[in-house]
Amino acid sequence: MEYQKVLVRPLITEKTTILQEAGKYVFEVAKKANKISVKEAVARTFGVTVLDVNICRTRGKTKRYGPKPHRTPDTKKAIVTLKTGEKIQLVEGI
Repeated sequence: MEYQKVLVRPLITEKTTILQEAGKYVFEVAKKANKISVKEAVARTFGVTVLDVNICRTRGKTKRYGPKPHRTPDTKKAIVTLKTGEKIQLVEGI
């Protein structure tokens, strides 16, 4: 898998902002991505040293829009731990 297609988008929430202070960043990744491809993609894209990658898969939820149920898509996210002292500038002002 090409490393440009592995990272879908960064996930920025209150919880992930707190993790960033500890050197951990959260990304939504492609469904077929594995730990090795995520580590390579982050290292090449942002030029940082990746120490650890944890991946979890989230099943989509069933929602109702009017009379019909609708299922949100399944997602996969990766929590990437960087070497001490390195940072990724995801949003201006952080």
